[in-house]
Amino acid sequence: MNFKKWLKTILVIFLGIFIVGFVVVPLPYYVESPGATINLKELITVNDQQDKASGSFSLTSVGIRKATGFLAVKAKLSKFEDLISEEELTGGATNEEYNQMQRYYMESSQNAAIEQALKLAKLPYEMEFKGVYVMSVEKNSNFYGKLSVGDTVTKVDGQSFKSAEAFMEYVKSQKVGDTVSITYLHNGTEKETSGKLIKLPTDKKAGIGITLTDHTAIKSDTQVTIDSGSIGGPSAGLMFTLEIYEQLTGKNLRQGKEIAGTGTINSAGEVSRIGGIDKKVASADQAGVEVFFAPDDEISKEMKKEYPELQSNYEEAKKAAKELNSSMKIVPVKTVQDALDYLENMK
Repeated sequence: MNFKKWLKTILVIFLGIFIVGFVVVPLPYYVESPGATINLKELITVNDQQDKASGSFSLTSVGIRKATGFLAVKAKLSKFEDLISEEELTGGATNEEYNQMQRYYMESSQNAAIEQALKLAKLPYEMEFKGVYVMSVEKNSNFYGKLSVGDTVTKVDGQSFKSAEAFMEYVKSQKVGDTVSITYLHNGTEKETSGKLIKLPTDKKAGIGITLTDHTAIKSDTQVTIDSGSIGGPSAGLMFTLEIYEQLTGKNLRQGKEIAGTGTINSAGEVSRIGGIDKKVASADQAGVEVFFAPDDEISKEMKKEYPELQSNYEEAKKAAKELNSSMKIVPVKTVQDALDYLENMK
């Protein structure tokens, strides 16, 4: 083989390696793109009965996948795809911590949705306190490496509590340096560990060194089951509520229409903004949705000053629908009641 042929062969091999790497090798980035629009009839049952009425309520999602060179370039050229760093996606959490948080947010959104639907349908229920959910563990905590994000602490020194306030009151009544035993659930398995309490920087009292929130569950004679599978995050709260309420009451809310939307829900029935709404609008439009509910969140003067280009979710959704040349009706909502009022008067 002469030199020119040898050089040509080497160049072809290197070019092939580069192309394969460009298409296959993952980068330290992620691509956000329109995900699935999922009919909630497939996920939710009430008293073991499925929704068989016409039309649908659907959740919308954002797809997230590891970026390659090819996918990164594609994302940069697309209106409805974004390239984000791992730090932007996880906030510095490990993959396990991030996944645990997404599962917690999904569980919380389901509980809030069930509570709202039962409340609106005037059906009895109780909130059961299951413990405190670990949102983060401080590095100077003596429980760092023992407790993990996503664990539920159920007891301290063998004592259970009826609220997060009672839990914290007990811990703060101890002395800095005291050793306490912690009973907790990790991936559904009960475990126990112990460690010394540290001085909290906020009030100088004794503490475990964790960020926590209530872990609650709904107790009701009405059985609501939500099988969300691998879907995470809190943004399906509004649509969960509407689907459950439809099944609880038997009202013809949808009038045969295909309806989707997004937005978190809290115990007061308020709908809050979410991320990636443009991608959710694109997903819904592709699925043939006719009506899309979007959070009509308030943008304060302070927020506008700091982020001049910031828009409400409703404004972002309208812009996305316009860019898609979609005939889908974008409906602003601040509360679940806003969505119900719209449905009642829908033509």
